[in-house]
Amino acid sequence: MPYLTTAQRVRAVLAGSAGNLVEWYDFYVYAFTALYFSPAFFPKSDRLAQLFATSGIFAMGFLVRPIGGWYFGRYADRHGRARAMIVSVMMMGAGSLGIALLPTYRRVGALAPALLLVGRMAQGFSTGGQYGTAATYLSEVATPERRGFWGSFQYVTLIGGQLLATVTVLLLQWLLGGAAMARIGWRIAFAGGAIAAALFVFARRHLPETAPPERRHGRAGELGALVPHGGAVLAVIGLTAGGSVVFYTYTTYMQKFLVLTAGLSPTRATLVMTAALIPFAAMQPLFGALADRWGRRVNLVAFGALATGSTVPLLGALAHVTSGGAAFVLVLAGLTVNAIYTSVGGLFKAELFPVHVRALGVGLSYGIGNALFGGTAESVALGFKRAGHEAGFAWYVTALSALALVTALVMRLPDRRLALADVAA
Repeated sequence: MPYLTTAQRVRAVLAGSAGNLVEWYDFYVYAFTALYFSPAFFPKSDRLAQLFATSGIFAMGFLVRPIGGWYFGRYADRHGRARAMIVSVMMMGAGSLGIALLPTYRRVGALAPALLLVGRMAQGFSTGGQYGTAATYLSEVATPERRGFWGSFQYVTLIGGQLLATVTVLLLQWLLGGAAMARIGWRIAFAGGAIAAALFVFARRHLPETAPPERRHGRAGELGALVPHGGAVLAVIGLTAGGSVVFYTYTTYMQKFLVLTAGLSPTRATLVMTAALIPFAAMQPLFGALADRWGRRVNLVAFGALATGSTVPLLGALAHVTSGGAAFVLVLAGLTVNAIYTSVGGLFKAELFPVHVRALGVGLSYGIGNALFGGTAESVALGFKRAGHEAGFAWYVTALSALALVTALVMRLPDRRLALADVAA
């Protein structure tokens, strides 16, 4: 790509990250409003059964992520990262608007949850494309010596999307109350995401392209061109298994865990998560900058070791908290461990693949790992709870963290000092 000044590079990072924020706000507002809209689509008296059904649809959104990762990765490798991000955000906005307007079970019967599933799958398809494309874009727009710092902004905005979703839910809870939240508040939250997507598309002129036009030919974006990089694909899946399950345990599922297991009120649980996400986002550039100094493997190994050793005691303690303050400290401890991974979560994936299949390699392999282990985390946790063995979920997360540790120890890492265009040679 042409030379960028520092100011141009900052604007490109912010513009590229903005689409990521919009996408993940839309994706997570589903998780954070599920406590309110699940009775509208699954009219059963058992609250746990309603949430189990709703989380099943949440997981289905992850199952189409590999397809989205393939489609948008191929598109980005052939036509440019910026264009792919714009199309992805447009699709996410359409899915959110569709969910905001859905009829309830009382009005259309079983068609209501079926339509919810369609909207959720559209969101999952879109998000599958956004992750790989954004990781690729931010890694390519950064200079080699500060790539860890700039690349960390993918998770700053990803967490920012979560934070924006929790703040939105918190404000709506305060303004409307529980009854109105269940009736109309959750629809307002989804509609807000659609509006944000439209604003991002309007501001798309601030996205300079990174992939050189001369590299968009031949086998760019083809699955066959990914075959020689099978080791990189397996490494991404193995690390994503641990990184994603820990991430979703301490973010989307934690709100429900604090309500259903610890006994906190929905409002207090939302406050805890809002407060914890702020320092979690702030940690990303710090650990990213440290990765520029000491290397990616140190981050990945440290995460795997700490997550393997801390998950069981942390979740055990969280199950018995009686105050929001104690819950905040414990959740933040889990998120701090995860931040060591998320700060380089998109970057190390992009560095493993050459430019002509970079977006495809990142999007597809991450989508597979996330669909199998991240998106199913909540359903697995609720399944353990329904079976009367809730503590078993902590051991499940520990096992996947150990897999990430082993992967980090044996994987091959590229020379991070090279420009990504050089890596592609």
